[in-house]
Amino acid sequence: MRKIFKKFFESASSGGIVLFICVIVSLGLANSPLGTTFQRILDFPLGFENASVHLKYSTALWINDGLMAIFFLLVGLEIKREIINGGLSTPRQASLPILSAIGGALIPAGIYLFANGGTETASGWGIPMATDIAFALAILAMLGNKVPPSLKIFLAALAIVDDLIAILVIAIFYSAELHTVYLGYAGGIMLLLIIFNKMGVRSLAFYLIPGLFIWYFIHHSGIHATIAGVLTALVIPMRTKGEKESPLLKLEHALVTPVNFLIVPIFALANTNITFERAMLDGLVSPLGLGIIAGLCLGKPLGVFLMSKLAIKLNIAQLPVGANWKHVIGLGSLAGVGFTMAIFISLLSFTDSLLIAEAKFSILIASLLSGIIGYTLLNTSNSLKKID
Repeated sequence: MRKIFKKFFESASSGGIVLFICVIVSLGLANSPLGTTFQRILDFPLGFENASVHLKYSTALWINDGLMAIFFLLVGLEIKREIINGGLSTPRQASLPILSAIGGALIPAGIYLFANGGTETASGWGIPMATDIAFALAILAMLGNKVPPSLKIFLAALAIVDDLIAILVIAIFYSAELHTVYLGYAGGIMLLLIIFNKMGVRSLAFYLIPGLFIWYFIHHSGIHATIAGVLTALVIPMRTKGEKESPLLKLEHALVTPVNFLIVPIFALANTNITFERAMLDGLVSPLGLGIIAGLCLGKPLGVFLMSKLAIKLNIAQLPVGANWKHVIGLGSLAGVGFTMAIFISLLSFTDSLLIAEAKFSILIASLLSGIIGYTLLNTSNSLKKID
């Protein structure tokens, strides 16, 4: 049994299996007699507050803004490692996911506006822009060695930039009030961590404890708090002298298992509790539903492919090692898995509960389709003829 469990937890696809089980369980609970109880648990307030400190939030918010910051910390560590001495260590390699993310954000937004321009749902143009990095990477992990390892870094980098674009969009267009004082506090702590890095401080405590304060201040600034995980990862030292394992690698290895088998599944459990309503079916063929589905299912892969093609034609980027153009299209489809950030933006876009329900259902359908298409394309990409 010990060997079975060890093999399961070491498998690249196991995390994805656990994740999708949690999605099914969440959908089942939400549409069962236990749905109300489940929602009460997610709404239950946890934490404390007083005159100067406010840390009392719902269970769902702690999961989305707290636990997921740890997930973004892990992703940030992987990205930094690849930038320093991996697949993103040259400008030509790094420019591809950055430009692809830009194309994968702008074209879906344009498709949505084309379908909804001049209507009451036009404000939801940001919904199909973001990629749900947790689900997209889980699907890619399920493919194991059927795809080049470089694609994971490409997709992670693309999704990070994609989410950063979405966060900027939220901050500029969807935030009712941006508290610059809190951003200033977070910036000051980041400066301190950069100084620690330059001074050669290697203890992780000197980065993770201040990182908690960065999370607190960014959360209160009005910007999505998960960005704190990425910012903290960027200042953790990668290179060391005389040490067998750098602080970055040590932390990355410590986080992989709890993130893949605990944090991401809990996140899925909390965020896919969508209660199905009859009106949602009509919403799929409304401008709102069509804009979201077309934006995520068609706009994402189209935007990623066109910008990648342009970048390589202009000789400013190169494909990931071992990848072909069908891999790029497949990754573009995986980038159409929206979920969390898309649902979050839909809550900011509308006040009508029916429109919110229609948007969430459309996001679910579009993400499901994008995941299936992306998985299928990548699973068969090595046996198909390359696109010149």
